[in-house]
Amino acid sequence: MNGLQLSQSCDLSLPCCADEGSLSSTKCPQISGVRVQLEMQALWQQFDQLGTEMIVTKAGRRMFPTFQVQISGMDPSAEYVLLMDFIPVDSKRYRYAFHSSSWLVAGRADVAAPSRMHFHPDSPARGAQWMKQTVSFDSLKLTNNLLDDNGHMILNSMHRYQPRFHVVYVDPAPNSHLNAYKNFCSFSFPETRFMAVTAYQNHRITQLKIASNPFAKGFRTTDPQAWAGNPSPLAVWCPPEGRAESQIDKSGEQINCESKTSTRQEGLDPLMMEQCELFHHSKDSIGRTERKGGSSFLAPASCLHLPSFWDRAGSS
Repeated sequence: MNGLQLSQSCDLSLPCCADEGSLSSTKCPQISGVRVQLEMQALWQQFDQLGTEMIVTKAGRRMFPTFQVQISGMDPSAEYVLLMDFIPVDSKRYRYAFHSSSWLVAGRADVAAPSRMHFHPDSPARGAQWMKQTVSFDSLKLTNNLLDDNGHMILNSMHRYQPRFHVVYVDPAPNSHLNAYKNFCSFSFPETRFMAVTAYQNHRITQLKIASNPFAKGFRTTDPQAWAGNPSPLAVWCPPEGRAESQIDKSGEQINCESKTSTRQEGLDPLMMEQCELFHHSKDSIGRTERKGGSSFLAPASCLHLPSFWDRAGSS
């Protein structure tokens, strides 16, 4: 990566259009004018300054911030396919040094995981549809399961990755495969780089995610009266390995947070669902009480005195 602001031009590591460059003439008209702007760029930059971390799990975990873009310059009547992939930033494996709050090189990178592409579920669609609203990849999930058969993006933990966004023109010509290199363009944004982890290492990343994730509002309050109207608040059960798996509703029925069954839609509060996912692999044991058998129990959100990132002295 050359660090260019790629909302104005494409990644030059691929044969695609470039800002005022000679490569732009090699692209078809439906692609050469395409421009992409990263949404929530300021938030991405805040995470990037701290060293963005993204959780990977065997079952798959969604990204936050979500990768969202605004597209312009498409042919309104032409059809396009939008997709994403992730490439390693370097050939190194990292570890987090807590004494210095920094990432250190731990050795050579592990064997690269199988390369995959994530197609936006609305693809293919006409340019007019893509350009009229923000394009969100909120269904994309990250996993460290090399045998995953759910189509999730397979990444190695403790490795750095760069997300890439691709726009492909659906050429109706019968010999379109002969000009395939002319029909796509790739974009990447340096501020979206991240470290794949199975548990958040930098506590400031955890705090910023709580402060900025709209589904984590329950973890921001420290007011004991917040649960006054709910004598039996929802709770999150943690098995021995410390990963929050399920929660108990008022009827006493156990609900699996990663379940793909109908319980996900029936009676499962979206807020608690996201809170459960946010802390699946958190190493922080604040509010956790030990029980027999090595299991633990997370206290309700109002009892977790987690200061907001913005309340920390010296935060900007």
